[in-house]
Amino acid sequence: MFYQIPKPILDRMAYLERLDAQDRTDNTPRLRRLRQIPPETGKFLALLASNAPEGDWIEIGTSAGYSTLWLALACRAMGRKITTFEVLEVKANLASETFKLAGVDDVVELIRGDARHYLSCYSNVAFCFLDAEKEVYLDCYEAIVPNLVRGGLLIADNAINHETALRPMLDRALQDERVDALIVPIGKGELVCRRW
Repeated sequence: MFYQIPKPILDRMAYLERLDAQDRTDNTPRLRRLRQIPPETGKFLALLASNAPEGDWIEIGTSAGYSTLWLALACRAMGRKITTFEVLEVKANLASETFKLAGVDDVVELIRGDARHYLSCYSNVAFCFLDAEKEVYLDCYEAIVPNLVRGGLLIADNAINHETALRPMLDRALQDERVDALIVPIGKGELVCRRW
């Protein structure tokens, strides 16, 4: 997966990495700040996703589509598709451009809107990456976990750098008997949950 990344994907990743770095040094308005995952987290996600069982793949919080590009690599390798949700129009527009320019729009479906309004439609979730506004994490967790297939994975970003804000969801996951869960110290900290 990582040794044969197509040039359009690499080019778009590099562009988004530069844009994200610029956002972090400028006073970019909050609505446009990308706050995307680092590359090592992208690789981690792709590895996990490529080992997910059969079922739906979803991403909650697309931003500009950087993490989705990593997941698209796993989609290609495994013959899957991913549905990604973005609530902010400015970011959804950037993500749409990302998927077109990177040539992954055949394996990525972008839904513009609040994922919480759609999650009840997914009853066969094999993989979910959650990287949205922190106040929606617990709601999304409670909507996704009952719909994970056996062996299905829910990965939540920011488990270390936003630990205080995410404490209710983290406590719920780490004590939830429906899943095996742990926090992996990669990137900003990833909560990894696997359904029994």
